[in-house]
Amino acid sequence: AKGIRKMVKKILKTLCWLAVIAFLAYTVVFGWGSQKDGSMSGIKLGLDLAGGVSITYEAVGDVDSQDLKDATYILQKRADTYTPDAEVYQEGSNRITIEIPGVTDANAVLAQMGKPGELYFITQKGSDGTDNYTSTLALSEDGTTIVYDYVLNKTIEELEADGCIVLTGSDVKNAQAGSQQTSTGGREYVVELSLNDEGAKKFADATQVAYDNGYTIGIYYDNSFVSVPRVSAVITDGNAIINGMSDFEKADNLASTIRIGALPVKLEEVRSQVVGAKLGQDAIKTSLVAGVIGLALIVIFMIIVYRIPGLVASIALCIYTMLVLIIINVGGLTFTLPGIAGIILSIGMAVDANVIIFERIKEELATGKTVQSSMKIGFNKAFSAIFDGNITTLIAAFVLALKGSGAVKGFAYTLAIGIVVSMFTALVVTRLLLKLFYDFGCRSEKCFGVAKETKSINFLGKKNIFFCISAVLILIGAGFMAVNGAGGKGMFNYGLDFKGGTSTTVTFNQEYTQAEIESTIIPDIVAAIGDNTVQQQKVQGSNDVVFKTNNLTVEQRDAMEEMFVSKYGIEKGTILTENISAAVSNEMKQDAIVAVIIATICMLLYIWLRFKDIRFAASAVIALLHDVLVVIAFYAVGRIALGNTFIACMLTIVGYSINATIVIFDRIRENFGQSGKKLELAELVNMSISQTMRRSVYTTLTTFIMVLILFILGVTSIREFAAPLMVGIICGGYSSVCITGALWYVLKKGFKKN
Repeated sequence: AKGIRKMVKKILKTLCWLAVIAFLAYTVVFGWGSQKDGSMSGIKLGLDLAGGVSITYEAVGDVDSQDLKDATYILQKRADTYTPDAEVYQEGSNRITIEIPGVTDANAVLAQMGKPGELYFITQKGSDGTDNYTSTLALSEDGTTIVYDYVLNKTIEELEADGCIVLTGSDVKNAQAGSQQTSTGGREYVVELSLNDEGAKKFADATQVAYDNGYTIGIYYDNSFVSVPRVSAVITDGNAIINGMSDFEKADNLASTIRIGALPVKLEEVRSQVVGAKLGQDAIKTSLVAGVIGLALIVIFMIIVYRIPGLVASIALCIYTMLVLIIINVGGLTFTLPGIAGIILSIGMAVDANVIIFERIKEELATGKTVQSSMKIGFNKAFSAIFDGNITTLIAAFVLALKGSGAVKGFAYTLAIGIVVSMFTALVVTRLLLKLFYDFGCRSEKCFGVAKETKSINFLGKKNIFFCISAVLILIGAGFMAVNGAGGKGMFNYGLDFKGGTSTTVTFNQEYTQAEIESTIIPDIVAAIGDNTVQQQKVQGSNDVVFKTNNLTVEQRDAMEEMFVSKYGIEKGTILTENISAAVSNEMKQDAIVAVIIATICMLLYIWLRFKDIRFAASAVIALLHDVLVVIAFYAVGRIALGNTFIACMLTIVGYSINATIVIFDRIRENFGQSGKKLELAELVNMSISQTMRRSVYTTLTTFIMVLILFILGVTSIREFAAPLMVGIICGGYSSVCITGALWYVLKKGFKKN
């Protein structure tokens, strides 16, 4: 009876696992409800993968170039609240274009973003005591309530001359909707307004006068009053509350209007349109196919190397992939090319965690312990390396999400999700599945494999050779940058995202498919202008196609227009050509740099705290810098187009490199604590690196396989992203084995107390 109960228990466990896997698979494929919640097909794709809405604004009157740059940056930050993968860039000398992925209703986006206009805070009375504005009774929009309708009695010019303009949009830092408790214990909806230092001083004086006399201060935007609140207190700190809203939506609309009106320039909408994907449908298909092939190869590899644990890891990896896709869908995140990078990195880390665990189990089996005991000890010993490696990368993802913008923020979100899920699947799902296989009779050492005796390799004896190789690689990159820069070609092959270019809108006589544009029209453009840096976007619902290229000379523009006229029968006068600014603004670059610096400092502090030795942290950061410099050298030597994906590539390498380093440092720390002074320091480091060698090779190989398949099957833009990523993965594996341990040894010996 006892045996029957055990068998029933095992069968029930198996059925539960099968039910969980079936549920996840059904959710990923079909989803739930009319919105297909959780399904892969329901994931919002970015503008680069599936298109979206493009809105172009034009500055009114003469504007300063710096004000336009400031407006571009402010709009980027606002667009980030809509989706972190939005792009905002200048067109020509007085236009700003906003591209919002994953949506098809331009009107809905316009309503969300607001209509940029001029914002003024106006006193109720003029210097002569006359009313600047008066109120009349009117019906509300729904016709059910009598409300006050305010009318301006003077022109803005007259108000400015009389000193009645308290604040303008340039004085406002931010406005957010919120709620607060009333004196009767209820809740009311408010707008929390914050001003800059200059605005706070002006507002303090104005509210003093208004409070003493019981006046209001009207908020005037785009030729109408949006709110006329009565001043109930003198506001001296630049933080005000506007109350009286009946619901959150009204408070949110007012806050949005004030934020939009705070732009340093007045903008008018020129056009809004739904555009197609930058990378085309082929990029999505090839990325999916590459992901499936890559996962299949990893599954085969893991089963061959680790047998039953490898099969368990493969099941856990499939569960991991399904969970990540479901979370991305349910969380409403937008999937872009940088997002693919985050998923690739987290898949590599998920495999890495399993490899660390299985290697530990094999080591324990080699000491003569039972399978059950080896599994328990293996998980316990692997925990610190997995935890520290993932938390370190999670810190970087958190800082990047907090301080970054655009592609950086999108990358950080997907990476953070992947890290959390990979830790769960490795430490929980893998453990439970291994226990299930053990209960069903997989208890032989042959099912798990036994680690062979590790021969200590003298890595430190060759440290000077490794250091020289790294220095030469970095210097070669610096040399190419200097030569290219001096030759006028530019240190890097900057893409459109970094240096801007030319936008050409062509209205064809017929509709071309995405494949026809990529296979026929783009090669014709390349032949005409002699430059293969061409991006394209279809405008949905029309025959218009937008082609973006590097800055074209007059001769190149003429050659391209003549090609369209002669080959496609386009009227020359209908071809619209404009200069566009970089999609990655200077402020966005600064945000990315600041985010990386803060993330590096936070990682350094965490490693210092966990390992109780600043030399671990210092050598980890130096090795990380080494990997970044080597990949930058590859960009310079190979003249790889340096665009928006460059940021994602660098961030991927930073996360991958630091994780690989932590694994070796964890083993050094463990061996250092166990050996005491029995081993020479050099022997201890060599032994630690040798013990983790298989993990380093296997993890590098599995992650490299994923990116290699992406490179082989991907379109041009995908290859430009995958190539440096492969270099970074190899470099990360090399530095973790050959550089980090040696650096720590050098620092340890150099700063050892007498």
